[in-house]
Amino acid sequence: MNSSGSSFWSSGSVPIIDAEVLSSIIAVASDIALVVSRQGKVLSVLVNPNETSFGKLDHWEGRPLMDFLTRESCPKIEAAMATMAQGDLPKRSIELNHSDNAVWEFPVRYSLHPFGLDGSFLMLGRDLRPVAETQQQLVQAQMSLEQGYEARREFDARYRLLLRTVRDSVVFISVSDGKIKDLNDPAAALLHSSREDLIGASFAQEFREKRRDEFIEAMINAAISENNTGVEVQPRRARQRIMIYPQVFRAGGERILICRMTSAEDSTAHGDTLSHNLASMFERGSDAIVFTSVTGVIEVCNDAFLDLVDAAHTVDVRGRGLSDFLGRGQIDMSVLVENARRTGQMRMYSTKLLNDYGAKTPVEMSATFLDDQSEPTMGFVIRDISRADAMRKAPVQATEDSTRNVMELVGSATLKEIVAETTDVVEKMCIETAVDLTRNNRVAAAEMLGLSRQSLYVKLRKYGLLSKDNDTD
Repeated sequence: MNSSGSSFWSSGSVPIIDAEVLSSIIAVASDIALVVSRQGKVLSVLVNPNETSFGKLDHWEGRPLMDFLTRESCPKIEAAMATMAQGDLPKRSIELNHSDNAVWEFPVRYSLHPFGLDGSFLMLGRDLRPVAETQQQLVQAQMSLEQGYEARREFDARYRLLLRTVRDSVVFISVSDGKIKDLNDPAAALLHSSREDLIGASFAQEFREKRRDEFIEAMINAAISENNTGVEVQPRRARQRIMIYPQVFRAGGERILICRMTSAEDSTAHGDTLSHNLASMFERGSDAIVFTSVTGVIEVCNDAFLDLVDAAHTVDVRGRGLSDFLGRGQIDMSVLVENARRTGQMRMYSTKLLNDYGAKTPVEMSATFLDDQSEPTMGFVIRDISRADAMRKAPVQATEDSTRNVMELVGSATLKEIVAETTDVVEKMCIETAVDLTRNNRVAAAEMLGLSRQSLYVKLRKYGLLSKDNDTD
């Protein structure tokens, strides 16, 4: 306050303010104002009309102020009242925590102003709840940051320990600039350099005749290909060739290549030749090879299968059920999967393969249940037998033995009885085979034989096969 202001307040020119106006001024100038007697009794309570969170505090009037303070706040107000009783003013504001019926609490910072001759004093308070909430949010944010830092340090420690103890040569490369972000000591030794010299260097410069953009693109293509057979390179500081097996992932908005490196000789010694040969056979083999989930959804297939179903690309068949391409649909699929899961494999299953245009190709299938991984897989090898099937259907001359067996029945039975007997034997064998393949599923067996369900039951009774197993339909 400047000197002119002090002159105004001390000159006696201040007008007398009406009581109602004065109470309004005090209420607006503070969030809460209390008039307290020398004995500590609340004489009046004024609440800022803009502060509705306090509620109604009229019941405070006429009662001791201590009734509405928390235990730790009572000594503070007692010390301030003792100071004013000696004729002095408190040197600074005091912070009190109010409680009302033990339901809620709120902190208030008060400045104390004595007036009158009876020892009464005025308490002008500012609500500290917004400040307390802000402080609480800051504390929570600080705790969250500390927890995040701890988790990050823990993951970083795990990463460093894993990179140091693993025996494989591992390199992390940034896709954007092709530089080495990190690597372990076995990788540095394989490149005939030190880890400190290689971090931050261009990965392509460590190999002969490799340009950065072309080399990184080749690594990405190898990483996203279905059969990652690796990239063979020649190090700049060594004669021994190296195989790189890259995988791409994204971290912090940046694509990173994690590359496992090994010498070409070690790859051959550890059986990678078999893997390479199997991959080449899968890609170039004449028989169709399909890998599906246990539910029959196609995951991987080779070009031979695409040729059989007249599909242009693996995208056209991946994610579809293999039963969509089988002649008897889900019935064939159920027979193959159930028998393969029961015995581990099923061989020489004949059916027809359909394409999206309705063309049918006779095939023989074998199924293998691969349960040596977390998610079991079904492997199918499919062979086109259209030429062999045509040869089987060609008319052949009856052998002398078969003719002699039939001729022996002549005279002992009529021609109709001879034909009926031989037909019954063949029919019974076919029905037994169909029932065994479908594990006594009568609906599937009827579909496989091209019969109605009622006709199959009739023939089962005829040959005494109905009581062989319980009906599972």
